[in-house]
Amino acid sequence: MYKVSIQCVVPFTFSLCSLSVSSPSIRFSVRASSSSSSRAMASHIVGYPRMGPKRELKFALESFWDGKSTAEELQKVAASLRSSIWKQMAEAGIKYIPSNTFSYYDQVLDTTSMLGAVPARYNWDGGEIGFDIYFSMARGNATVPAMEMTKWFDTNYHFIVPELGPDVKFSYASHKAVDEYKEAKALGVDTVPVLVGPVSYLLLSKPAKGVEKSFSLLSLIDKILPIYKEVVAELKAAGATWIQFDEPTLVKDLDVHQLQGFTHAYTELESALSGLNVLIETYFADVPTDAYKTLTSLKAVTAYGFDLVRGTKTLDLIKQGFPSGKFLFAGVVDGRNIWANNLESSLNTLQAIGDIVGKDKVVVSTSSSLLHTAVDLVNETKLDQEIKSWLAFAAQKVVEVNALAKALSGQKDEVFFSANAAALASRKSSPRVTNEAVQKAAAALKGSDHRRATDVSARLDAQQKKLNLPILPTTTIGSFPQTADLRRVRREFKANKISEEDYIHFIKEEINNVVKLQEELDIDVLVHGEPERNDMVEYFGEQLSGFAFTANGWVQSYGSRCVKPPIIYGDVSRPRPMTVFWSSTAQSLTKRPMKGMLTGPVTILNWSFVRDDQPRFETCYQIALAIKDEVEDLEKAGITVIQIDEAALREGLPLRKSEEAFYLNWAVHSFRITNSGVKDTTQIHTHMCYSNFNDIIHSIIDMDADVITIENSRSDEKLLSVFREGVKYGAGIGPGVYDIHSPRIPPTEEIADRINKMLAVLESNILWVNPDCGLKTRKYTEVKAALTNMVAAAKVIRNQLAGAK
Repeated sequence: MYKVSIQCVVPFTFSLCSLSVSSPSIRFSVRASSSSSSRAMASHIVGYPRMGPKRELKFALESFWDGKSTAEELQKVAASLRSSIWKQMAEAGIKYIPSNTFSYYDQVLDTTSMLGAVPARYNWDGGEIGFDIYFSMARGNATVPAMEMTKWFDTNYHFIVPELGPDVKFSYASHKAVDEYKEAKALGVDTVPVLVGPVSYLLLSKPAKGVEKSFSLLSLIDKILPIYKEVVAELKAAGATWIQFDEPTLVKDLDVHQLQGFTHAYTELESALSGLNVLIETYFADVPTDAYKTLTSLKAVTAYGFDLVRGTKTLDLIKQGFPSGKFLFAGVVDGRNIWANNLESSLNTLQAIGDIVGKDKVVVSTSSSLLHTAVDLVNETKLDQEIKSWLAFAAQKVVEVNALAKALSGQKDEVFFSANAAALASRKSSPRVTNEAVQKAAAALKGSDHRRATDVSARLDAQQKKLNLPILPTTTIGSFPQTADLRRVRREFKANKISEEDYIHFIKEEINNVVKLQEELDIDVLVHGEPERNDMVEYFGEQLSGFAFTANGWVQSYGSRCVKPPIIYGDVSRPRPMTVFWSSTAQSLTKRPMKGMLTGPVTILNWSFVRDDQPRFETCYQIALAIKDEVEDLEKAGITVIQIDEAALREGLPLRKSEEAFYLNWAVHSFRITNSGVKDTTQIHTHMCYSNFNDIIHSIIDMDADVITIENSRSDEKLLSVFREGVKYGAGIGPGVYDIHSPRIPPTEEIADRINKMLAVLESNILWVNPDCGLKTRKYTEVKAALTNMVAAAKVIRNQLAGAK
């Protein structure tokens, strides 16, 4: 049963009445006229967040994984979410509503399931793929590891990388796309089914273990197209009139062979697609000239979707020529950020496009899926009202898309547009945005290289004299399990239900327990476990000026894991020390080195919703100065090992080669700013995870950290190949020896084997032994067992090395 009610929200993004559609557990806020659903304008949403406004899917998934609920109960929550999303868009007046963008884990994994491309280790025996095989591929199980997970282009979303080779037997093994189309249709909503395009699917895959790295993944195109044809045939039979293929790899630097893959694939699909309107959607950047020519020459295609927020240069290509009679889905509403759209500017862009391609051929759209933004501002009851007026989450962006579509068709809502203009003017003139002292300090940074005074080998010698660590020192990445009790205490403290004294006592006890556990496990360099931290970015943002925070602004990172990115709305500075008290407390409990744990400026930037009124590098330099102050205070407090995580450095790398050098220059410079002033004896660590680092290894070396710990095991030790190819690395390095995102406990022998593989390409005097990433999401039973085996493996190899000498 769905309820419809009118609610006035003042002040709000547009200070106007909103229409709310709610189910018993889910509530969305949209603004629409009473006739919008019957007279949908030319509007389109690329995709929508899956988790729900209050993370309903997250909790349902984790309950199912823990055996506390059934598959039927999980499916019921999922169906409720899908229904709410479709009805929300329909009520808002959206004409082209997507289906099959919902996922229990990841849309690329859904495609792998659709194609039956299950790696042999999961012992799939054919038939429709169920939750057991699906979640084993995503998370691993007691006997086999998960598939590799890596970043989705330059976002903080992670996808499950397909493992393919010449012997894979493809078969139609998941009917999810058709089932969800039928499900929406039964609710009275006609949708556009969305599939990951066949060429992008292959280009985002990797050769399976044992397959030559030189194997051409595109050679599999004729093996997967028959399954795509089956899916298309079923969708047509079910009544679909449109279909959307997401082909985001078209924005990358593709060679002639790869571009020919698109021509071949869609030529082969042409007869199957006959009678359907076909949209090829691109996003995240400009479409290069050659790719644009290839795309717009595809005969089977009816419409093309372009990101006109991050891909403004595509407009120049459109002006030079656009195929007659085709539709242009214009992505003018940002799917990657939370700022209210400049409606007047977007309308001007749309009108200019209409003059080129014909107004009746323009469809107003989001720049990408709204998966990458928060769900609904209506749930932010405590957010500062002025800042709130500057924002638009996914639900509000749906409204913006429809408002622009109506305006383009001559039905401009002047009140709506005026309220939007007032909000933009408020943000531009607000004194809380600008801090002249911070801007001056950041501007002064540009004249210096910010390098430490001595080279890394001399520093490592000085540090070893002070730290006296064994060969192959063991450590962890930072966080320890966040138990239900710990989360409860943090919530109660935030809600003023317990005193500060009681809170500090509890956190000190938690730190003490983590320190004792590490000492019992005989780990060499300890961490305090970060019990006081909700999130590695939010924790710091809460203590820096220029940041705002949401209560429910969750965004999916991978699987059930959600993050709540801070909003950087103004100039950034550090009013007071942020971590010194807790790090000093932890160091006082042990004689072993205790790492001070910080998040680096590039990661804070890339994992936040960043202001769009100045270049990103200027904001990053401001954050770097704040972290620099914290590093120097930790050093003064006697912390001799300081880790500055840059987990997201690779993530921010532009998608085009021509733009990479500029980004890497300011990103690496920002990291060096944070620690260039410390003593030689202070050991600076950094950590990176879940990206392809091989192509930026020289920039990683240029960061000049003393030790880098880096994800390695889940990606099947891909990192080691760069050292096999001759790259020399003289600083300390800890490629991860086991995957922390799987509940599987790796045996000692497996970890020892990994260490030996590392020693084949790295010197023993620089190698560290550590997990892939932090332990926050694991249970203590898993952590104790895995770390016990990790330390045992390190000792086995130490003894072997000693015996060899």
